[in-house]
Amino acid sequence: MAGRKVLIVYAHQEPKSFNGSLKRVAVEELSKQGCSVTVSDLYAMQFEPRATRNDIVGCLHNSEEFNYGMEALEAYKRGGLSSDLIEEQKKVQEADLMIFQFPLYWFSMPAIMKGWMDRVLVQGFAHEFPNCYDSGLLKNKLALFSFTTGGSKEMYAKGSINGDIRYLLWPMQHGIMHFCGVKVLAPHICFTPEYVSEEKRKDMLIAWAQRLRTLWKEEPIICSPEWYFK
Repeated sequence: MAGRKVLIVYAHQEPKSFNGSLKRVAVEELSKQGCSVTVSDLYAMQFEPRATRNDIVGCLHNSEEFNYGMEALEAYKRGGLSSDLIEEQKKVQEADLMIFQFPLYWFSMPAIMKGWMDRVLVQGFAHEFPNCYDSGLLKNKLALFSFTTGGSKEMYAKGSINGDIRYLLWPMQHGIMHFCGVKVLAPHICFTPEYVSEEKRKDMLIAWAQRLRTLWKEEPIICSPEWYFK
């Protein structure tokens, strides 16, 4: 879709990794469609995952007791967040779609990506009660979580030792994206790419490219507990 803007937030240390290949496929395929694609390569950027006093430029709202959430809100309102956060927020503001590409770590996203969520999606920018969930401040955007696993598809089935993969998506898709008003597309999951044949990995990349070709026609999932826990 020509004119659409996509932000890929990518978290993997190795460009030659399968996650790196998935990222490259997304950049190539979406660019072919005429989309403008921006990549935040968090490891390459040496993105700081810790939410600290350094995120606030200038004087604190309350110098007696540091409250990160409140200070980030006040700093956002006066344009006093650190330059790296302002740059990432600008990317989010411009994006029609955000793709989060990462390997699953301990049933969640890597710490560097969670740090991106913590620091970039601050109150006032992404949400501000009662403007959350369906009325969140990023309500005109789409998000898609694309990730790899170490465990097989069978290990993430309902009733399996790991439980349904959807259980793990609740805090990421619902607790972060939907909370900020973002509409969420069905996740794209590549199970155990490290342990399958080269031919199977190629098939996974082809399947991802094929999905990307019709991505803009997809309907978001219904963000409700039933989708995750039914």
